[in-house]
Amino acid sequence: MAEFKEVTVNATVQAPVEKVWEFWTEPDHIKKWNSASDEWHTPFAENDLRAGGKFVSRMEARDGSMGFDFGGTYDEVKLHEVISYTMGDGRKVKITFKGQGNETEVIETFDAETEHPIEFQQQGWQAILDNFKQYTEQTNK
Repeated sequence: MAEFKEVTVNATVQAPVEKVWEFWTEPDHIKKWNSASDEWHTPFAENDLRAGGKFVSRMEARDGSMGFDFGGTYDEVKLHEVISYTMGDGRKVKITFKGQGNETEVIETFDAETEHPIEFQQQGWQAILDNFKQYTEQTNK
């Protein structure tokens, strides 16, 4: 099996971990923040948040020119602490939530795929995480 290079992105969200967790995992919220730029959106998201559960979200260009499903199977779910999953191609992702009072650090480590430059992937994942941070901080529960 191919060795993947691990890439990490992170953001500190000015919100308590309970809100951060809810916005990260609830499909209605996922559809609102899950894009790297304004040209993209997520019209569909489904999430069975438990070990062995599956999730999928549909990412599409707003002009309809392209789109893809992003999904996987959860390996570990620890409420307000850790979510890890395996994507369809075998790559692993781990998200750690470190809540302290009214702020939460979100650290996301993922196995890079081999088709695109690592810097490009890191920028894309960071852009989505930054979008999550902005949405979570600006949206009332």
